[in-house]
Amino acid sequence: MVKRDKQFVSSLSMSEDEVSSILDKKIFEEKEKAKKNQTVESQKFEQKLFANTKYDPNKINILSLFSGAGGLDLGTELSAINNFFGKREFEESYRNKDIFHKYANEIINVVYSNDNFRAANLSYKNNLIANGVQDTRDVRKVTHFPKSDLMLGGFPCPGFSAAGPRLLDDPRNFLYIHYIRALMDSEPLVFIAENVKGLMTMAHGQVLKQIKEDFAAAGYFVTAQLLNAKNYSVPQSRERVFIIGVRNDLHKEYQYEYPLPITGTLQAPLVTLKEAIGDLPKNPKDVFDSDYSSIYMSRNRKKSWNDVSFTIQASGRQAPQYPGGEPMKKVSKDKWVFQGNLNRRLSVRECARIQTFPDWFVFSDGNKGNVKENNKLNEQYKQIGNAVPVLLAKSVTSPVLKYLIHKLGISKNIKKDE
Repeated sequence: MVKRDKQFVSSLSMSEDEVSSILDKKIFEEKEKAKKNQTVESQKFEQKLFANTKYDPNKINILSLFSGAGGLDLGTELSAINNFFGKREFEESYRNKDIFHKYANEIINVVYSNDNFRAANLSYKNNLIANGVQDTRDVRKVTHFPKSDLMLGGFPCPGFSAAGPRLLDDPRNFLYIHYIRALMDSEPLVFIAENVKGLMTMAHGQVLKQIKEDFAAAGYFVTAQLLNAKNYSVPQSRERVFIIGVRNDLHKEYQYEYPLPITGTLQAPLVTLKEAIGDLPKNPKDVFDSDYSSIYMSRNRKKSWNDVSFTIQASGRQAPQYPGGEPMKKVSKDKWVFQGNLNRRLSVRECARIQTFPDWFVFSDGNKGNVKENNKLNEQYKQIGNAVPVLLAKSVTSPVLKYLIHKLGISKNIKKDE
């Protein structure tokens, strides 16, 4: 008997009512599971946790899901500062952590954030969150989510199989399901999600179409577009899909428009590695140091100073090469070799610069005890590689922040410092 490969079964022939019915049933099931699995102790913990959530009507209230170290969040807050206070205040905030918090805390309230990656949570807490609740539990254990104005977070790329006609039927997609659950609980005016490039073409585009259906059933009009970070002041080629959802009752008054490229144009060239990291030490200490695999050496890993970086990965072992010294040389079809004496991976700080994190943003190693230095460093590389580049996030969120500031009447409640 010939075993057939599982294929994605499209459900696009379903009516809107059928999709809504399936979604409501699934969300109800997941909520009941979370409640059923609660102990008396965990129930008290959650009650205490949510007693501290405070929706502030004078600020933009953010719910951040799968927040990681906070690249998308930081870009959003910097965008709010730029839109509300101005370019000078944004530039000062980018250079100085105290100034950043001074302005961000006047206009932004992170009402709730959730991630269970310890090192990333510590980075987020130490650099971003001032007030609000940081929940480090598995999202499946959360029984409800608080009200917000803007929801941020990239759900993992959904898997698909022959298990059922919808993405919701695949148990591997629990994070996607709980993202929608959080959205339906919180009811923000807008949500912003990031995902991998492959989402656009997965199952010949049927997966993305179904995602749009699911979000429509949850009450949101959704658009998606592929953007390259290098076109938004980021010294790196990094293609990602951004999904923007506007609540249905607001869609007629607000239609999100994706930002036009601001670098890599006739008016402004791309930001190079020289501009981004050329002033940093040549021999830093925060470098992942190990042998190179045959896979790593199967292609070029070193860009020139006048180029943009390869995509920063969520692994120290896979970090691109520092652009100094001689270029790599191709010796056969799938084999490259190093030349000269200056050959090393990019450091943690260099990767952070390439992801456009400000220098004041310090990444935690998880405060682990007796572990190897490479393991500690890898905790930092992982956070950086998983993050949305900060300045890309600033560009993507800027139209949304401009709308929310106006819609919520923020300017009527806060006076700009003279």
